[in-house]
Amino acid sequence: MALPQDARRLPLEGDLRRFVASFAEAASSGESVCVLCSGDPGFFGLARLASLHVSPSLLRIHPAPSSVSLAFARAGTNWDDAEVVSAHGRPGGAAEAARAIERSTKVAVLCGPDSPPQLLGRLALEYGARDRRIWVGSGLGSQAESVWTGNLEALAAGRFDPASVVVSIVDETRQTIPGPATLRWGRPESEFEHIRGMVTKAEVRAIAISKLDLPVSGVMWDVGAGSGSVSVECASLSAGLGVHAIERDPDQLKVLRSNTANTRVRVCEGEAPGVFESLEDPDRVFVGGGGIGVLDAALARLRPAGLIVAVYATPERALAAAERLGAMVQVSINRAVPFGHDAALRLQAENPVFVCWGPSANTVSSK
Repeated sequence: MALPQDARRLPLEGDLRRFVASFAEAASSGESVCVLCSGDPGFFGLARLASLHVSPSLLRIHPAPSSVSLAFARAGTNWDDAEVVSAHGRPGGAAEAARAIERSTKVAVLCGPDSPPQLLGRLALEYGARDRRIWVGSGLGSQAESVWTGNLEALAAGRFDPASVVVSIVDETRQTIPGPATLRWGRPESEFEHIRGMVTKAEVRAIAISKLDLPVSGVMWDVGAGSGSVSVECASLSAGLGVHAIERDPDQLKVLRSNTANTRVRVCEGEAPGVFESLEDPDRVFVGGGGIGVLDAALARLRPAGLIVAVYATPERALAAAERLGAMVQVSINRAVPFGHDAALRLQAENPVFVCWGPSANTVSSK
């Protein structure tokens, strides 16, 4: 349908809310208004904004094939079972999209200048995603359309038009699936490789993880990860949690990498707090090593409503941590062990430790 010769033409730019309010006012006064935009206006488009200003009786929406539907068409598959995420124009959008790629079998991501395809690839690899078939669609439906195919590693190393759609599908022919999620934690130390007995004791680990109150998804730092027992158990308990195991000691790193093989745990070699600069802000932090300076640095990066659990062997550090976090318990464990010629059981004490957690709403910081 051709536009009338006397129709006013206004570019769709600037403050969209003001623009929508102006055409809503024109429509209410009896003018016919047509807004042209690409893709499907009902998916992160103008439809939501227009519905806030225009009466439903005056609003008519005519969607074109969306970039997502075109992307899946180019990939040659259905998308009724896909997760669709917009990474553009929202704080943390690229990270959320990368987590979706890690946790979901089939995903489409709308990219943008602040979340180009190659960034999604790098973040998804950091979160442990592997064995994905990738399509990057640019200019879909136009004469300049291009479609790239490859894997996550090639995606992370490439350069792409930011205004693209990324489709990620698990490659079932190559995927190795880690063990299933479990509600079991506080596993015996014997289930983890460790050196010099440097592994968080099972009972202490069970208490510490319970205080972490693990979220369904998010980012966790395990600072001074050692053997990685806390990281491994947290990753198995929360499938959407990106766990970063931070360790500086070369000998411990060998054990850590062995224990975290075939898990979603990302091993980060480096010394805290300097290594924090390369990591995304955490929702949860477990501090198993380092002084109060490390705890302060983690607190400074903690997201709103986040939690930190810190374990200390000395009361001085524990009290300083408790002042910052707000809660503390001492954990004393006595294990039954055989003794004497008849192997009768006696109790053998482990060194007591202090578990601190918070911050709570009424915590008074001494920093």
